Amino acid sequence: MDKYIFTGVDGNFGGIAAETAIKLLDKSQLIFTAPTEKGIAKYRDQGYETRVTDFNDPDGLAKAFQGAKKVLLISMPFVGEKRRQAHKNVVDACVASGVQQIVYTSLVNSTDPTNPSIEKLDHAWTESYVENAELDYIFLRNSQYAEAMITNYYTMAKTGVLANNQGDGKMAYISRQDCAIAAAYAMASNLEHSILNINGPELMTISDLVNIGNKVSGNDVKYQEITDEQDYEVFDKMGVPRTTDGKFKKDSSAPFSSDGMVTFGKAIREGKMGTFSKDFFKLTGQQPRTVQNMFENSDEYQIGARHSVDA
Repeated sequence: MDKYIFTGVDGNFGGIAAETAIKLLDKSQLIFTAPTEKGIAKYRDQGYETRVTDFNDPDGLAKAFQGAKKVLLISMPFVGEKRRQAHKNVVDACVASGVQQIVYTSLVNSTDPTNPSIEKLDHAWTESYVENAELDYIFLRNSQYAEAMITNYYTMAKTGVLANNQGDGKMAYISRQDCAIAAAYAMASNLEHSILNINGPELMTISDLVNIGNKVSGNDVKYQEITDEQDYEVFDKMGVPRTTDGKFKKDSSAPFSSDGMVTFGKAIREGKMGTFSKDFFKLTGQQPRTVQNMFENSDEYQIGARHSVDA
């Protein structure tokens, strides 16, 4: 029977993907992995096959992936050479161990050379590396997590102003939960050499999102467009590091680097993130959650703390 490896099941994304996979695949087909024994204990105690995987240990990864048909690679939360090396190690281990297909969580419009997002550089590099390996693949090009902007909205509600550099650019905001569900469905699918755009149900500006938040919450938050440099200054005042090599504050409402967020906002403003498709529905048979629904249940849709093993 084919085996399917779900990596990072101790994380926000990976945990949801694992719980979804339990409903889609036979128990004997599932292998859950994480960097520590603690991270996989929950699944081990439930009788699932589990393995410890260190993305910095290529030989150990190759051993862990032995016998698997598919591997889910959830993009690492750091940016630059560190992320590329980790992704390379996973891809190399897949090839070495005979894995047939990799499912990778990428980013909308990742291969557009005019896209200014620094985040997309690593995704484009990883996609290219996978394409040149002896692997089948499914690339899930995810839109921006709605949770990030909902958390930002409530953080700024006390000031009455949500300021960023997105301007009138549009993004089909999607729940991180839906992205994780899509990853599980992709793992359970028969798709080959596929690129899917995993988007929310509609394109909207950040002003549209703020207006929905106001309608649901009764707040009166105003959106203010600021320059890229001013956006950096906002994050600097919040204590957000410019790169993922910096130190992140515990329980920060912005657990991402400002380089990533500012250049992502610029990409939205310039129309580089306005991808929209029905691929989520085609893959899962479900409609993605709306921003309004997420605001109405906002306690369930906060971005959460940066995961401890991600640093």
